[in-house]
Amino acid sequence: MILIHTALLCEAQSFIEYYKLKKINNKLYQNDKLIVLISGIGKQNTLLTLEDIFSNHSITKALNIGIAGCNDIKIDIGTLFCTNRCLENIKKLPLITHDKITTNSQETNPTLYDMEAKYFHRISSLYLKKENIFIFKIVSDHLCSKKLPKDYIKSLISKQKIIHQFINLN
Repeated sequence: MILIHTALLCEAQSFIEYYKLKKINNKLYQNDKLIVLISGIGKQNTLLTLEDIFSNHSITKALNIGIAGCNDIKIDIGTLFCTNRCLENIKKLPLITHDKITTNSQETNPTLYDMEAKYFHRISSLYLKKENIFIFKIVSDHLCSKKLPKDYIKSLISKQKIIHQFINLN
């Protein structure tokens, strides 16, 4: 099975709809080839839910998909990055995972910030080869502290059609 991990339902919504996934519970949607896991925000939620999924399902590929803040205002909102590897037609930037929302950065180079990817990678690496782990982040803001609207987040992610080629259910 292929796993898509998100922190928020609004990050997962377009995949749930596109692949017509069945709701198993508030955190899990699936069909016979794809599982979407919505862990909740942060370290503990990510570690607990991913450990459970990998322990109870035969996962062959895992994708973390979500929003990230960026410290460089020259990078457009809505820009897609793969943070853990170089992929054709997708930009790469470093990503720092913090336990709290990042509103300022000491980094001098363009950097993304989130609250789950490091933990997603840690758990996924225990079960999968690195070529089967993808971390996709879409720039949602330039390190602002205000809560972003759910429909805004869903819209940012649903525009990233290129991600579907890495899901590849065939």
